[in-house]
Amino acid sequence: QLQLVESGGGLVQPGGSLRLSCAASGFALDYYAIGWFRQAPGKEREGVSCISSSGGSTNYADSVLGRFAASRDNAKNTVYLQMNSLKPEDTAVYYCAAVKTVQGVCRMTPITDWGQGTQVTVSS
Repeated sequence: QLQLVESGGGLVQPGGSLRLSCAASGFALDYYAIGWFRQAPGKEREGVSCISSSGGSTNYADSVLGRFAASRDNAKNTVYLQMNSLKPEDTAVYYCAAVKTVQGVCRMTPITDWGQGTQVTVSS
């Protein structure tokens, strides 16, 4: 059972930054493309970003393009989501999951169960 653990959330003011981490437990993460998802209160979970297993390609939702950046350190078995210029509408619980890859390009389609997530709150 693949298990991923998210961390790094918190309370930040609009315009601020946070870096989320997604760590793998008990398996090597470098085989998998990883996606970031979020769920705001009263809304469905949505895909935010994904990064290929090598880190060579990434995809982003239009709402975060240019503000968020996914990266990975396979030696540390960890994937990151750098979030800049945060807005109140970015407030949500953020999750990571292994995702599908099609012809080398990651898709924001999860293939593992959800973890606990990490809360991100953007508020003044």
